[in-house]
Order: sequence, then structure tokens, then C-alpha cells
Amino acid sequence: MDLEQLEPFFSGELYYSNEYAHKAQKIVYATDASVYQEQPLAVAVPKNKKDLLALIRFANDHRVTLIPRAAGTSLAGQVVGNGIVVDTSKYFKRIIEVNTNERWVRLEPGIIRDDLNAFLKPYSLFFAPETSTASRAMIGGMIGNNSCGLHSIVWGDTRKHLLEATVLLSNGEEVVLKHYTAEAVRKKAIQDNLEGRIYSQLMNLLNDEANKTVIRNDYPKRSLTRRNTGYALDALQDELEQGKDGLNLCHLLAGSEGTLAFVTEAKLNLLPLPPAKDALVCIHCTSIIESLHANNVALRHLPMASELVDKYIMDFTKGHPVYDHNRFFIEGEPEALLMVEFMEDTDEALDGKTNRLIGDLKKQGLGYAYPVIKGTKTKLAWDIRKAGLGLIRNMPGDTQPVNLIEDCAVSPEDLPAYIADLQQLLAGYGLTASYYAHAGAGELHVEPMINLKTEEGKETFRNVLRDTVTLVKKYNGSLSGEHGDGRLRGEFIAAAMGEKVYSLLKQVKAVFDPDNIFNAGKIVDTPKMNEQLRYNPGHRQKKIVTIFDYTRQENILRLAEKCSGSGDCRKSHITGGTMCPSYMATLQEKDTTRARANVLRQFLTNASGENPFNHPEIKEVMDLCLSCKACKSECPSGVDIAKLKAEFLQHYYDANGVPFRSRLIAGFTRSQQVGIKMPAVYNAFVGNRFTSGVIKKIAGFAPKRSLPFVGRTTLRKWFQKYTEQQAQQFDRMVYLFCDEFTNYNDVEIGQTAIRLLNALGYGVMIPEHEESGRTWLSKGLVRKAQEIISGNVQQLSGRVTRECPLIGIEPSALLTFRDEAPDLVPAHLKDAARQLAANSLLIEEFLADEYEKGAIKEEQFTREKRTVKLHGHCYQKSFGIVPSVLKVLGIPVNYYVEAIPSGCCGMAGSFGYEKEHYEVSMKVGELVLLPAVRGAAPETIIAASGTSCRHQIKDGTGRKSLHPVEVLWEALKQ
Repeated sequence: MDLEQLEPFFSGELYYSNEYAHKAQKIVYATDASVYQEQPLAVAVPKNKKDLLALIRFANDHRVTLIPRAAGTSLAGQVVGNGIVVDTSKYFKRIIEVNTNERWVRLEPGIIRDDLNAFLKPYSLFFAPETSTASRAMIGGMIGNNSCGLHSIVWGDTRKHLLEATVLLSNGEEVVLKHYTAEAVRKKAIQDNLEGRIYSQLMNLLNDEANKTVIRNDYPKRSLTRRNTGYALDALQDELEQGKDGLNLCHLLAGSEGTLAFVTEAKLNLLPLPPAKDALVCIHCTSIIESLHANNVALRHLPMASELVDKYIMDFTKGHPVYDHNRFFIEGEPEALLMVEFMEDTDEALDGKTNRLIGDLKKQGLGYAYPVIKGTKTKLAWDIRKAGLGLIRNMPGDTQPVNLIEDCAVSPEDLPAYIADLQQLLAGYGLTASYYAHAGAGELHVEPMINLKTEEGKETFRNVLRDTVTLVKKYNGSLSGEHGDGRLRGEFIAAAMGEKVYSLLKQVKAVFDPDNIFNAGKIVDTPKMNEQLRYNPGHRQKKIVTIFDYTRQENILRLAEKCSGSGDCRKSHITGGTMCPSYMATLQEKDTTRARANVLRQFLTNASGENPFNHPEIKEVMDLCLSCKACKSECPSGVDIAKLKAEFLQHYYDANGVPFRSRLIAGFTRSQQVGIKMPAVYNAFVGNRFTSGVIKKIAGFAPKRSLPFVGRTTLRKWFQKYTEQQAQQFDRMVYLFCDEFTNYNDVEIGQTAIRLLNALGYGVMIPEHEESGRTWLSKGLVRKAQEIISGNVQQLSGRVTRECPLIGIEPSALLTFRDEAPDLVPAHLKDAARQLAANSLLIEEFLADEYEKGAIKEEQFTREKRTVKLHGHCYQKSFGIVPSVLKVLGIPVNYYVEAIPSGCCGMAGSFGYEKEHYEVSMKVGELVLLPAVRGAAPETIIAASGTSCRHQIKDGTGRKSLHPVEVLWEALKQ
């Protein structure tokens, strides 16, 4: 098959060759959030409808299948296969029309659900279906899976809200699916085209009396709202029998997983914004079954949602850098939490509902604690529930929770008995499982723990689903509630619904797509469900020697394997957060945290040769990682790509040599040592357009990027003279880490920090130590960084204590002690490194602690009114330090301080200097930060702790930003 033939007719991006950049793309798209892995023939990123038509023509000519993909968070392998993956997430993102009177929106399928609702909020409208992946789930994918989400018991599923869809049929015909009257359907059915044949044959199928009986009897019971197995012929039959005068094939399209037609536009029903006040009753139960009985009590009180979280998930929040904070409401050690939500317009109405539910539960002896959470804190609790899929991937070992029977649904009244039967079934296999999610809708996500790396596990994987089908039939339930059939459950649809129903499903597929060009092998005619898994049972894993210590993650491969594919790294800047800044700028899957973990996992799993890292495909995917460390905290599984990238680069350089620019940047301290000997000459040289241009050209830096100046003297030299002039005695002493950036470039900030500490009553000592090692780490020269950091640990660990901590000004430098040091130093220094990490604080953290203790007082600062906008450094965000910075900046009583809702600034150390990365760097900055700075009033103080952040703000806006210590120094009563 010659895909070159397609290129002249295709304006988007096409990856198909054996060139390493193309191979990297195909590797990245080989997986989704499921357990499946199969490399596609090609990846297409279409720009417009003409591109889609070109793909359809090519698919028909060459009998190849097109696999539509949006966010790629499918759990049943819907977007994995041996065809052309068609990614609509990058370009199909227009909101075309909003009608506020009729309450609908027309849009393209690549719009993210939460981004859509952010756009609709000023209209007091929203799109209701809400998956736990709503921050990255796209409308196209939600249509494909008929997504439901947290509030489906009230707001319904996507099918309910899909009014119209413009689609391309398998022969390229463009048609609009919507409600047509019976007369209009009859007219369509006599057309001599594919659309006509579809209406004609579907009406014949639906009007056949035998088929009516089969659909009525063999589909899941109608009281079950989550019915997503096969094609929704039952929904069409209901429409015909309920006298609605006609038919809407959108009901069939929703849940069809891209197997029937290609969606190019959708018209969605909207609802008025829900009541402003909400409350969560968090029912603490001693067993899963008890919580399910509590669920049936709760449903009688007509809640908005009733969701379950089990102990497995709750235990993984303990000590998590983000989710540990979310545990504030958990009392004791419940086996299960049932989170029941109410929404009302008044607190009185809300309190009435929560009190009545709690009283009813107590009367029936269900639950032992019932904390009620209101307002903004409800999001923290909900985030635990939404992160469930990623959190449980932190289990050690090869036995992991698997998506298998997680989408089976029964009526809520049947749920306690069904789960009791299921627990007995799993016990027969010696399996444990995690239970969470949509109790109110009768659908618990049950994830058994199975080792898919063994033949026994592979067979158990299939047998558990086979046996669960019997249980689902017993309760007249649905094999799939919202995650779809895909290639996971498709094999068992006939067993679950009967051969007659399965025959009808095949007829539906055949009439829409006779040549099988749309997502072949999903729903019908699927391959065996335990083939094409990510792991090859019995494969002997080669031991991989690393520089970092991965003991806490078991080994480097296990760290990469922790990626669940849940796609948290694909959220946009509209939703907020930092992960993943390069993806937010490029909208390319290869630039996600998930892609980087997946490509590394795939190569390391099949490691061969002396150096398993020596693959240009890995380098291609790692290239735009800014090492912001957001993934370390924002990824529920904690997949630390910054660490993995540094490790990879060192081994890749071992095989291919270290590039000149990487050596130059890593050795930044040396160049600054030379420059500061003649600061005026050096600054003139790097500041002059001609000479700086020469430097940038030689170094491979961006022509538009300014170069940093050096100070008039080093901070160390200044400090030596300063201390000689000081006669003041201090009750409390601290060590200041004189990092390389403050010592040579931001010298005045270092001076201000020392003066501020002195003025507040703290003596400062600068101990002997090396540079931080950050520049070496950032360029992947890990062995040199290891040498430097080990030296620092030896020099500092005997001095630094809780009483006399190590204080740092530059986040990226100081936090090296808290992050990399314990995993880099040799075994005999690990205890010392951990002790040093525990007593190393950013200056804002130290000042915030002292303020809390009362040692620093508001009276020491001005009462002048000022507004401060803070951009938090990525590492501060990753380590949860931004609240301390905000607190410190707010010590002056009339300082109004707010955090700019920005992610990464885009500079990321040397990344923003590098010629090929400059454009992405600026795109990242332009997402939120730079427009926010430009939009701030001239008198507003812009604060940023990071030297790179301040440089990006200067280059991007021409505006000077201040380190928080400078802000406080200016506010201090002199």
C-alpha cells in the first residue's frame, strides 16, 4: 500500500514511513487507555473535511480501515488497530454556533467537554454528560462511547443530548442525521444512494415483528439507564413505539464507536446551569455491600449523583503529592465511601436534603460517619473519585488492576446482589478487585488484579469476562454501560444478548459500512479479546542498568508502565494545571506525558543490545518535554517524565556523543565564572545585537531570545564584604544556598534576600558548596550531576538542621535537594540526602512558616495598598509550594495577591533559548501567562520566583517581574 499517493490530496499531517519521526508517531498511537497495543499502518491528522474525504477514498481503494480517535482515553481498545488512525483532536475544534433561546450548540468533534462548558458559562448554559475524563474527553469520543458520567442519573447520557450530527458515510456521502418525520424517512428510504439504503434497510429491520420481539426481550431491561452494548436498536424501537412520528439515527450513532460513520459536526442540547450551591454527603461504610444498600436509600432522596470509592483508591491517596491533601474529610479507615451529591438554590434546601438522607441512613443502620462537604471543597473530594483509574496504577508488581468487567451495569436495586455474586466469582479465581464509580446508575467500575505478563493471567483475563457475562444476563444487565464494547467486550456480545441480536448488529454494520472501512474489528467481528495485549506472556525482561535509583518504583520500566493512559496530560490551558505544557502548545499526542511513557515502555519492554535507550524514536518523543515536573504531581500515577528524560538522555549520549550545545548549557556556571571577571565587557558583548547574534548562531540559540547578563560581582564576594561590615547579632541563623543563577546573574535578588532576612531578625551564612547540578540534569548529563550533588550532600548534610535550615532563592536549584538528590547519591549518602532534603526550604516556605509561628508580623510591613499577580514556578507547583508564596506576599495587610492561572511559563531553563524550541516556548507562554501580564495594570506588581520565568516575562512582554523577596523588601518598613 503506497500512502505517498494520499499526500497530494491531504493538507494535514500524515505519518506512514519508516523514517524515525514517522515511526515514533505510529508507536505513540499504538495504545490508548486500554490494555491493547497494535501499531497502526499510519497516523493521519486531518485539517478539514476534504482531508477526511481523501482518507475515505483511499480506504475504499485499498481496503484499509480508518480508526477515528479523539483524546484516546478509550478503555476497551476502540482506537487501537492495524489501520490508519485518524486524529481529529488537533484541528476539528470550532464552536460554530450557539443558540441561547433554543439552548443548543453546533460544533466540531475535537472540542473538549470542559472547554466547551467554559465557553458556554457566560450564556448560563452547559453540556451535561460529564465523564471523569471531562477535562480532556472530546465530543467526538463522547458520541462514540455514548458517555454518561457522574450525574447521568439526572442529566442522562450523550445520546439523550445529541440532536443532530453531520457525518460522512463510508462512500463519502455527507448526510445530516437528525429527527425526521415518518414521511421524511419514507422519502429518504426511496433515494438511490447509500443514505437511502440505510433508511430503507433499517426500517425493514425495525418493522419486522420477529426482530421487534428479539429487541424487546434480549436487550437489557429498560429500567437500566446505562445500556451501551452493541448498537442501540432498542433506542430506535422505543422511538418508533412511543409515537414520536419518525426516527433520529443519532440514537444509533451514539455508542457506535466510529464504526458506522465519521462525525464532522454535532448539534448538542444544552441545559441551564445547575443550582449554585452543592453538598456532598460522604457516607463511610464498613463494606462495599453496605455502601450499595446505602446507595439504594440515597436514590430515594433524588440526589444528583451517587458515586462509590473503595479502600484501594483511598489508600493510594495517602502520601500522594496532590491527593493526600484531598483526604481531609475521611474519618478512620472506611472500606468504601459513598459520595452522594445534592444541588439546590439555598443553603436551607440543601441542609434539608442532606439531613433527611443522613437521618434515613442512621435509622437503617447504614454507615458510621457522614461528613457533609460544601462549596469549593467538594471539588477536592470529587477529584479523588475522578482520579481512581490513575491512582490504582500505583500498585507495586506486575499484578495490576485491569479494565475488563469495569463497565458492566445492572439496575441499582440489583447492584448489591450482583456485586456479591461477582465477589464470589472473583474469589473463585483467587482475585481481588477495586470497586468504584457510578453506584447510582448501577455501574461499578470493578477492576480485578491480574498479571497479564503471564499465560495464566492472559487466560484468566478472558475467563473472568466470560463468566461475568453469565452474571450480567442473570440480572438482565448490560455488558457495557458507557465505556463501550471495542475489542474488549465485542467477542462476548452474542453470549450476552443472544445470537439473534448479534445478527441484527452485523446487519446494521453491513448496511452502513459494507466494505468495513470504519474502525473494523470493534463491536462486531472482533478478534479474540485477549490478543494484541501490551505484554507478551513469558517474555523475559532484560535487567536495565540505570543511574537514578528507581527502587521506590521497583525499576525504570515499572515507572513507565504506571501510565494508565487516562490522558490527564491532555487537558488544555482552559481547564488549568501545568501538565503537559508542550502538548497544550502543539496539540500533538506525541508531546503528552502519556506518549513519552508509552514509547519508553515499548522500547524497554523489548530491550535488546547493550544500550536499550539508543533509539531516535524515543528522542523524537522526548524532545519537547520541558522537564517542568508537573507530571510528578498532576499525573495520578506519578509518572515522572522529567526523571525518565534525564536518564534516557544520558544513555543516548553514551551511544551517540554529547552535542556541543548541551555541553555549553550544562557548563553554564563555567561561562558565567569567566564573564563575571569582566562584567561590563561581558554584558556589552551579550547585549549587543551583532555580537550576541554571533553567539546565538554558534550556540544554536533563537535570534529573538535575549541572553542573560551577569552581575557586577558575585553574590559570594559581595556577601563577604557585607558580613565584614555587619556587627549585628542574630538569635536565629540560616544557611543560604548560593545557587549558580543567583551567584552570577540575579545577584541583586540574592542581596535583597539577605538584607530582608537580616531585617526580619535572621542571620545568614553561606556555606561552601558546589553549584546545584540543575543545568547538568536539564541536559541529561546525569553522571556529572550525580558527582556535583553527592559533593553537596557531603558538604552540607553535617551542618544543615531543622533549627538551621538551608534556604534557597531559585526553585529549580534548591529543590534539587528535595527531588533528585535522594535518588542520585550513592547508598552510603542516602540517609544524609534525605535529612538534607527534609531541611531544605525555599525562602518563601521559610518565611511563611515563620509568619505562621508569629515570628514575622504584619506590623513590620507597609499598609499601602498594592495589587500583586504571581506566576508560580513549575517546581513550586509540583511540590505544592505556591500557597506558601501567596501567603508570604500577602503579609502586608493591604496587598491583594492572586495567582495567575498559568501553567509553565514556557522558558524552562535552556529550553526557551534553543532555536528549534523557541516557537513552542513562546506558544506556551502565550497560553495564559504573557496575556495576563500584558493585561495587568501598570501599577500591578508582577511576581515570579524563577529566573527563567522572569526572563520569559521580560522577553514576551517587555515588563520586569520581581522575585517575592524583592516585593517584600519594598514593602518592609525601612
